Amino acid sequence: MKNIQVIDGALNCTYDLFAVTDEDFRSIFPLPGQDVEFIEDFVGRVGESVAEEVCRRLWNPRVDKKTVTGIHATLYFGLENKKSFIRPSVSLRWLQAWTDRYWL
Repeated sequence: MKNIQVIDGALNCTYDLFAVTDEDFRSIFPLPGQDVEFIEDFVGRVGESVAEEVCRRLWNPRVDKKTVTGIHATLYFGLENKKSFIRPSVSLRWLQAWTDRYWL
């Protein structure tokens, strides 16, 4: 299981933590070392129906912050306009090499 912190655009965002299986984690954060994702990018990559199913599992169970020993990644909801301010979690050079190899 991996812990994901969810940050949304609400003024009262609580920065909740959720536990997901390793398989669901890899579907949201597919690149080695990736620990940041925007929901819009995730949905665009896997499609709406797959994203809905993964997110349905994501919401249960919420993890008590006081018991967590680590946060493995952050998933942003509704903050695509802030993307340019949030540092990518993988080097852009490595990402370009991965993209050239697998997406072309």
